[in-house]
Amino acid sequence: MNFEVFILGCGGMMPLPRRHLTSVLVRREGDLFLFDGGEGTQVSLRRLNLRWKKISAIFVSHTHADHVTGIPGLLMLSSQVDRDDPLYIYGPPRIAEYIETSRRVLDMYINYEIIVREITAPGIVYETEDFHIRAFRLRHTKTCYGYTLEEHTRPGEFYPDNAKSLGIPMGPLWGQLQRGQPVTLEDGRQITPDDVMGPVRTGRKFSFVTDSLYFPEIAEEVKNSDLLVCEGMFETALEEDAREKKHMTAFQAAIIARAAAVKKLALIHYSPRYTNFELEKLLEEARAVFDASVLSQDRMIFPLEFEN
Repeated sequence: MNFEVFILGCGGMMPLPRRHLTSVLVRREGDLFLFDGGEGTQVSLRRLNLRWKKISAIFVSHTHADHVTGIPGLLMLSSQVDRDDPLYIYGPPRIAEYIETSRRVLDMYINYEIIVREITAPGIVYETEDFHIRAFRLRHTKTCYGYTLEEHTRPGEFYPDNAKSLGIPMGPLWGQLQRGQPVTLEDGRQITPDDVMGPVRTGRKFSFVTDSLYFPEIAEEVKNSDLLVCEGMFETALEEDAREKKHMTAFQAAIIARAAAVKKLALIHYSPRYTNFELEKLLEEARAVFDASVLSQDRMIFPLEFEN
């Protein structure tokens, strides 16, 4: 079951020639979810040959321009193809006003349904049988949310040899046990899933955090993520600037990653003051705290694998 994270843009504030503004796409078993949509989102989608018309939902952290200016073009582009399913947009208060104003002022031709849902409190905002997406509050200059996409636990591994040794005939009864249902054999014995299956297995988790003052409670929200994509906008020498603008340093992002016991930290949303070469300074500071840190770059791909 595939689960991939695509960095469509890694920059903050203003786009640069080789650095689009912050945007991340998650593809899980054919479902596509976009997290923020800064300038350049469409360009990276095309260069990665992603099926952008299959995007099910867009999750917006906040309504600053460098996180949303790529969305109107994406909405118009989706009208150039047949689309039967609605597009959901989740975000903080005023995201509905932004979408509606853009549609009206640009006189957009939209031939599919757009459903905007404003988030007013932390909690699960999107859920299926297999996973959910949760929003949690960050601390920025306007209402801002981080997001986690977390798969539900999976049944343990099925052991055919155990089933055979217990005299369970191959067929529907095996399927029932694998679905977590006990079965009764012809001789009256009741077999439970625990008799033929291993322990429950955890799913995978992706977390997205951008544009926030550092505060330690973020770690609890992103705990045990397989991948944490987190802003590291400044170096430690500019921590005062970061605090004033309610942003984080790469060092602070690494503190969160370490406290949350994530598997990998991908820094994002860099200040345009840094050239690509100078970004190594941010990586060095992050790795001093959390070794599994990387610099995200436009069109970088992170596959998330099951551990068991």
